[in-house]
Amino acid sequence: MTESDKVPPAAFTPSGYHHLGAGTGGEWGGVSGRFTVVDGSVRPRTYDFVVGRFMAKRDLGGGRISWLEAGWAETGWASPGRQQVYTFNTNTNRWQFYDQYPVRAGNQVWLDLNSDQNGLWRAWLWWDDRWNLLTEQRLPIGPAAYIEQYVEVHVDASRQTKIDVPKVTVDNVQLRPVGGGPARYWRDDVATVTGAAARGGFCLNWVTRYDTWTAGDC
Repeated sequence: MTESDKVPPAAFTPSGYHHLGAGTGGEWGGVSGRFTVVDGSVRPRTYDFVVGRFMAKRDLGGGRISWLEAGWAETGWASPGRQQVYTFNTNTNRWQFYDQYPVRAGNQVWLDLNSDQNGLWRAWLWWDDRWNLLTEQRLPIGPAAYIEQYVEVHVDASRQTKIDVPKVTVDNVQLRPVGGGPARYWRDDVATVTGAAARGGFCLNWVTRYDTWTAGDC
């Protein structure tokens, strides 16, 4: 991070969504990598949340977007004060939490999203020395999709506050080519769309574009 990237601490976090990370400019068949888990200052009985997640998505037109995401989350409505493995998909439009995989601040979680040739998307978690299936969804996006890697923060618009997010580290991020073949690291030769490096009191630092990075409080 350069001196120009530094911002003063925010008195409060603007309400709404804050996205720290990147998305692909083209379509891929999957993504995998590792997120550290942190303890954010998420308030109970609110719609606040902090997540570290991968997403596969497609804009279907007419205001419709279809996606599957997987990661870890700390929310104000589901077991407040705890971090949980989760998925969300637009077939069910529901958050699904996986208490059989207890995580807490300081842990690292390995995740994998991928599709088969028929467009069946699956989310996996590495646990107990093997890949465990979290969910599989036949989404209307086909076997290839745009991929995102984000630390995402949401602040409940009805109650102003400042949400603190200790630094989340993301690394070993690899993309899976459409149609099969070996995965490759998400490097700067991949068409990539990024957001602002500093916004709302949070900072994004690319250690190696784009497979190793950190995000959280500035």
